[in-house]
Amino acid sequence: MKMLRVPLLMIGLLLCSQSFAATEQQNKMTTCNADATAKSLKGDERKAFMSTCLKAAPAANDAGKALTPQQEKMKTCNADAATKALKGDARKAFMSDCLKKK
Repeated sequence: MKMLRVPLLMIGLLLCSQSFAATEQQNKMTTCNADATAKSLKGDERKAFMSTCLKAAPAANDAGKALTPQQEKMKTCNADAATKALKGDARKAFMSDCLKKK
């Protein structure tokens, strides 16, 4: 039984690292998509932007650290609100709902 623990632990660590990589890629895709939407890009321009954005190194904030998931969500919601040209109370309500969603 003791000999079985090490391989199972290694498999578990491998699966965790693979799911973390998928999450990072998903975050990058979400950020790039929000940026393209905020810039109102369509067609070939959007394809070119997305390609360049997804190939680029991860975005970093001023401190040189990657954005937290909450910061990513805020950035995406803010870009969506800007795309919809929301202002005042409508923007506040939209941002509140957007940030509460998973």
